[in-house]
Amino acid sequence: MTAGPRSSESEEKDVTELLEAASLLVSKGVATADDLTVGDVWEYLRLDEWEVALGILEELGDVGSLPVEFWERLAAAAELMRLERSAAWCHWRCFEARNGIIRADLALGARREPVPGAGVLRPMWDIGDRTPGGEPVLSVARLWVEFAPRLEPGGRASVRLAPLDPSRWRRLRPGQVITMHENRAVAGTAVVLDVRPPS
Repeated sequence: MTAGPRSSESEEKDVTELLEAASLLVSKGVATADDLTVGDVWEYLRLDEWEVALGILEELGDVGSLPVEFWERLAAAAELMRLERSAAWCHWRCFEARNGIIRADLALGARREPVPGAGVLRPMWDIGDRTPGGEPVLSVARLWVEFAPRLEPGGRASVRLAPLDPSRWRRLRPGQVITMHENRAVAGTAVVLDVRPPS
């Protein structure tokens, strides 16, 4: 194991058991883009390379639709290994397994600070809902920047959204334009890339 201070024997056993249990939920024949499979996970577990095994399992989770239990086990293992970003990502994926996935291409406006990437920011979004008088009804959704630790002002990136009320977002469709708001001002414009129901 390469992360954080050395764990106790019971934590080591717990991490191994969690990762083994998660791997049993992956269908045979599923492979990452680099052709890594559950067999590789077991080999790294045999070598006590838990962080590598966790990383492969996270990638395998992107290949197919896996249940909440898979991501819960990975999150618990990442927490025991003190891998904060991996734990946050696995908790994010638990939310998506329960509520569905929303991905978008976000072009950020000229804000003062970068947007943190790991689901901390909870901006408001105009997703097309209107009051009886025609005013926009803004909806809150957390924001995860894919493949980067942050999104710089004026930058562009693929993002994932975790709505406070997922039922209001289910009518979104790929190609739809939505806007991100902070203090009612438009902070960015996003094109919806993918909307998937819960697994």
